[in-house]
Amino acid sequence: MSVVKRTFDAVIVGAGGAGLRAALQLSEAGMKTAVLTKVFPTRSHTVAAQGGVAASLGNSTEDNWHWHMYDTVKGSDWLGDQDAIEFMCRKANEVVVELEHYGMPFDRTDNGKIYQRPFGGHSQNYGQSPVSRSCAAADRTGHAMLHALYQRNVRANTQFFVEWMALDLIRDGDGNVLGVTALEMETGEVCIFHCKATIFATGGAGRIYHSSTNAFINTGDGVGMAARAGIPLEDMEFWQFHPTGVAGAGVLITEGVRGEGGILRNGSGERFMERYAPNLKDLASRDVVSRAMTTEINEGRGCGPDKDYVLLDITHLAPETIMKRLPGIHEIAMQFAGVDPIKEPIPVVPTCHYQMGGIPTNYKGQVVVPKDGNPNTPVVGFYAAGECACASVHGANRLGTNSLLDLLVFGKSAGETVVEDFTSGNLSLRPLPADAADVSLARLARLESQTNGESVFDVGLEMRRTMQKHAGVFRFDALLKEGVARIKDVAERAKTTEIKDKSKVWNTARIEALELDNLIEVARATIVSAEARKESRGAHVRDDAPDTAEFPNGRNDGEWLKHTLWYSDGDRLDYKPVNLKPMNDDTKPIVLAKRTY
Repeated sequence: MSVVKRTFDAVIVGAGGAGLRAALQLSEAGMKTAVLTKVFPTRSHTVAAQGGVAASLGNSTEDNWHWHMYDTVKGSDWLGDQDAIEFMCRKANEVVVELEHYGMPFDRTDNGKIYQRPFGGHSQNYGQSPVSRSCAAADRTGHAMLHALYQRNVRANTQFFVEWMALDLIRDGDGNVLGVTALEMETGEVCIFHCKATIFATGGAGRIYHSSTNAFINTGDGVGMAARAGIPLEDMEFWQFHPTGVAGAGVLITEGVRGEGGILRNGSGERFMERYAPNLKDLASRDVVSRAMTTEINEGRGCGPDKDYVLLDITHLAPETIMKRLPGIHEIAMQFAGVDPIKEPIPVVPTCHYQMGGIPTNYKGQVVVPKDGNPNTPVVGFYAAGECACASVHGANRLGTNSLLDLLVFGKSAGETVVEDFTSGNLSLRPLPADAADVSLARLARLESQTNGESVFDVGLEMRRTMQKHAGVFRFDALLKEGVARIKDVAERAKTTEIKDKSKVWNTARIEALELDNLIEVARATIVSAEARKESRGAHVRDDAPDTAEFPNGRNDGEWLKHTLWYSDGDRLDYKPVNLKPMNDDTKPIVLAKRTY
């Protein structure tokens, strides 16, 4: 197969919030920038974000970035790096106001300021009471954000390659990143995108689970490409299960519903969160609420014929409030749950939602790896932002609405770093190795020639069922060990998957097979890392690490206050320290404490 080469100053893979924000920074600086995306930019998964973007504007209640930083560190169960968290919380107001100036149609208060609603885990005065911090555009915030950023990129003449799938990262003998190979879906053409700077903004990989709020495009492409190229993946054992997915469908019901006053009830109609989080109740952090819901269901207090879900009740809210603040949720409940939430509660269950780990980065957006005794050595020419990256601001558990903030802050930061490296002459167009496209061509050739293999669907289904059963909301030692063996077996089966359609034009079977390669990397990283972490922390809760006086909530800081690094080659694990020191000397670190709400 002939391989075309295209040359740019920078290539961004992914056109969600992080990719578009980074692209805007580069294009407005005059860099020749290409953005590769599997779907049209405004169909990227950021479009599904509903509740809002966190910023301590203080428009509805008193607030400041110190409180936001405290909530984020506490939410991360102290696994988040405090320099990156400080950077994000300090920058929040700036990037939100900037977005408003781009034309983002935020809801407004009566005095014309950006409307803010309460969200889980966000508080005033270091955990004392809920705060209104989430800047919202009804319950379609991500949708509005994508359109505002895309329009701004059109104005800046960013060049988009729509319906292209990036295949593999290109590195030279010194480990520098030189670009990517990619496949045009329409023609089947393979192309080398050669560049000085490569930014991954490919989003999450929630499709490794059977029940997920994630779109079918969320297949961990950037994470898989990085892993195959020898980059370690950080903290992949930590997956957030959103408390409120529609029972039986998995479609997201935003935390903004509880922010507007929604109440979770069990089969007896009891508001059960008062028992688990007496202060913040239904607005405790997501991992706490998800475990409380799962406990209610497991102990027989669920709803429905099989007692396998709980109810999210907003029937006490005024109908006009629901239709003004939660119009999309009203529509989702009608379509996917078959209920009118104005009149009856919505059946909900915890559902896989967000990947806390990813490609290791610093707050500048540079991808970092261990080298010569430094655990955070930047990889020349390689940057990442958004859900595929691990800065680490979310640690073991992300607070709601910090994801859209992550996209804006670190998308912009990665863009600024690339512009700075570009203008200072630190980036150059390094020569391509002769075998730059060989890995990708070999993968495609295998699919072309494979016979008597298993179907991509069957292998993918086995992966999703295994992850759901063995690495879910609660984790058990024996199940994790069994899950590791099963996923390794699934990974072997994935090497011989077969596609019946060998055509070039719009071959979605080929795309799904290539996506499975990435999902398998993510699944292996997740379950191997989870089995090895012998403690409970944030979203990772083990049955053999119970809550004791010595280990609050099962957390063992003496042994496990460290980031996991998983390498694809041999499922090797390494670790590096968590940064407990803020970015500025005058900022007080958030000291270790038991995490309660």
